[in-house]
Amino acid sequence: MPFVVTENCIKCKYTDCVEVCPVDCFREGPNFLVIDPDECIDCTLCEPECPINAIYPEDDVPAGQESFIALNAELSKEWPAITARRDAPADAAEWEGKPNKLPLLER
Repeated sequence: MPFVVTENCIKCKYTDCVEVCPVDCFREGPNFLVIDPDECIDCTLCEPECPINAIYPEDDVPAGQESFIALNAELSKEWPAITARRDAPADAAEWEGKPNKLPLLER
């Protein structure tokens, strides 16, 4: 059961989770991260590292966020791997916890 990055990551894109991933399953887009479900080994290390609680086990994705399961799988095939922590966007804190960010996702 892979882990899934959900809506709260959009425009926040903190990369604390990337540093602890032992298999480099994170992929980076312009303003969002995803987890490659084929690479994720369910180690659980990334989930507690996310400062905005945007990462969930696939079976525990919050109601209304289920589309992010397929979105992670789709975008992980298109985006490059990210293996080192980077600074968050300057305005990341302003976007934390805001709802309905999916239309803001940049591909």
